[in-house]
Amino acid sequence: MACLGGGSTLLGIARGCHIKKTFNTLLKITLLCACITALVLRGTIGTTGNPSFTQTRALGPRISNWDEQRKNWLMKNHEFPSQVNGKARVLLVTGSPPGPCDTQIGDHYLLKFIKNKIDYCRIHGIDILYNMALLDEELSGCWAKLPLIRRLMLSHPELEWIWWMDSDALFTDMIFEIQFFTYDNYNLVLHGLPELFNQKSWVALNTGSFLLRNCQWSLDLLDAWAAMGPKGRIREKAGEILTAYLKGRPALEADDQSALTYLLSSKKDEWMGKVYLESSYYLHEKMMEKYDQPRMGDERLPFVTHFTGCRPCGSHADYAVEKCLRSMESAFNFADNQVLRLYGFEHRGLLRRSVKRIRNETTAPLEFVDQWMETLGDPLF
Repeated sequence: MACLGGGSTLLGIARGCHIKKTFNTLLKITLLCACITALVLRGTIGTTGNPSFTQTRALGPRISNWDEQRKNWLMKNHEFPSQVNGKARVLLVTGSPPGPCDTQIGDHYLLKFIKNKIDYCRIHGIDILYNMALLDEELSGCWAKLPLIRRLMLSHPELEWIWWMDSDALFTDMIFEIQFFTYDNYNLVLHGLPELFNQKSWVALNTGSFLLRNCQWSLDLLDAWAAMGPKGRIREKAGEILTAYLKGRPALEADDQSALTYLLSSKKDEWMGKVYLESSYYLHEKMMEKYDQPRMGDERLPFVTHFTGCRPCGSHADYAVEKCLRSMESAFNFADNQVLRLYGFEHRGLLRRSVKRIRNETTAPLEFVDQWMETLGDPLF
């Protein structure tokens, strides 16, 4: 009734009523948006003052009894044991994008790196899988490993460990063998520096080479880890949270390594009891300048060398192309020499593709096989 009045002012009053209703509608919409914003902020800003991320994304149907399912399957399928000759069954997994590299030299080095991994696995009796398929369009780039690892776990219950290694990483110590029994109480093993991890440094961990046990805990971790991975708005917003949380991290969209560091650091009680930060050997080491001098001050040869930043398959790198190519060539030839010596050859130099004979043929070749096995165990080799 307050909107009604005399006839002479009826039109003006009607307009006033319309304006008032419009204003009330806009006010309600504004208040609704404010409430939604508050809820979003509440979900992304932790009560302790640290940014937090509550988004969840399952990589597949939720499985809660994988350990039981896997145990029953292994009992029924004795021809596929999870232990072979007293050692855990391991699958080394690596891969590259479905398409060719941006340059021919990139494809060439991808071939060298996979050859290196095949050599190591053949020497140590490890299965290997090279993947080029993108299994989840939303989890592209560095995130593509997560749905792949999950699928391999569920499709190969006989595997005890999945060993992921990036395509731009290679073995430089071909004889060193991981003693998996030392990790009986852990489900995730990766290179890490506890001091930097406690400081929330974005370079505290590295996911270029890591071990993940085939178990329920790992499936849960993969789901939690993948939450920041979907491309687009989620990955961009997650990147902002990671940059705010991790010390020294530049403003980038979310990457898998930062996301794992954040997950393990922000929820230590939930995850860190089953995580082993390995630093007693180089499960991951950045590229070296000289491979003709393998000693590194602490008497250790890098087990795995990771050419992070070189991006051999891409067109842009963080380092000079020439520096990356020389270092990759030296590392590959250094490792390849350890294999070729069994056959009586080695590269003419660490930057030379050609090989030379290092011994003459003999009618008693097995003595050289024994010598090779002994020499391969020499840390100066």
